[in-house]
Amino acid sequence: MFNLKSIAWLGLAQLLLAPLSQAQILVGQTAAFNGPDSAYVREARTGATLYFDAVNEQGGVHGQKIELVSIDDGDDPQRAAHNVRALMAGWNTLALFMSHGTSTSQAAAAVLPAYRAPLVGPSSGAQSLRQPVHPYVFNVRASYRREVQQAVQAMQRLGLERLAVVQVGNAFGDDAAVGVVDAVPAVRPVLSETFDPERPDFDAIGARVAKSNAQLVLFIADSAAVAAGVRALRDAGSRAQVITLSNNASPAFIQRLGPLARGVIVTQVFPYERSMVSPLVKRAMDVGRTRGIHELTQPLMEGFAAAQVLVEGLRRAGPKPTREKLVTALNGIARLNIGGVMIDYSPTDHTGTTYADMAVISELGRFQR
Repeated sequence: MFNLKSIAWLGLAQLLLAPLSQAQILVGQTAAFNGPDSAYVREARTGATLYFDAVNEQGGVHGQKIELVSIDDGDDPQRAAHNVRALMAGWNTLALFMSHGTSTSQAAAAVLPAYRAPLVGPSSGAQSLRQPVHPYVFNVRASYRREVQQAVQAMQRLGLERLAVVQVGNAFGDDAAVGVVDAVPAVRPVLSETFDPERPDFDAIGARVAKSNAQLVLFIADSAAVAAGVRALRDAGSRAQVITLSNNASPAFIQRLGPLARGVIVTQVFPYERSMVSPLVKRAMDVGRTRGIHELTQPLMEGFAAAQVLVEGLRRAGPKPTREKLVTALNGIARLNIGGVMIDYSPTDHTGTTYADMAVISELGRFQR
């Protein structure tokens, strides 16, 4: 594998002149390896490389080994698009893999038609990556709207009626917030707040949430913002149940919350990472143990699952894969069982899976289901 740190910090011109490794199948990735979501990105990449390495040790795909080339985009859409062009034209990568975030994944997807190359497993639940169907984007995880549906239904099961929605004012926040009405039309929030990602005023928002007597707060933002927002809610006297989405299903989020973590609910889009009854979890753990990893995370599970889908596409594309052959192969995947999670694609549906669940942060600072 290329050294991630060296690739993330190389200048683009230097990167394009770097010598190729012995890999015969190059796969590209642009993601934020620095910033609020970097812990999630790095864990997801670890999960992917676990699977790729295991495949390579068995001879690769049709005798060809896979190598993942990762470049940092700092969660900047322009940098993400620039990175995709570099990976496709300079590195001649066969596919793009696991971009991270809504706006950067949208920017990456916009570049793909020029190269007729697929993006497999974008780490975003944005509806814009699902409808209308993008011919080159193959989703592996469930949508944010599916997660929101789970969250609102949980509220109803708990007998809670007063919902407040607090969202970041960007493509991610807007997409997920729309899902509240779409997923459960009968529910109308008692309060909806949108904050500037650059200048959030959580003290003011916390006061308004407390005044609204909301019983549950759906917080749609990155881990740093949600942690700051939860502190403001508690300081304002609100004891509302907090639910946030799977982009925060990382141990780093729990660390940011500190003593306020207990009881926060996080939606999750893969089987519970400590459930050995899940074939996907067991497979990931078996591979992880051989490399000194003894505890899984949801981001790691996402990377491991997405890597399986890409490898299946490569196998179906044949011994001399091209970007076009890989797209055709992916479109032909139906009822692919990646360990208890079913993946389905067709030329008119690139949803992948709708699997979603929830976990609560325990008093020991761990996700529990």
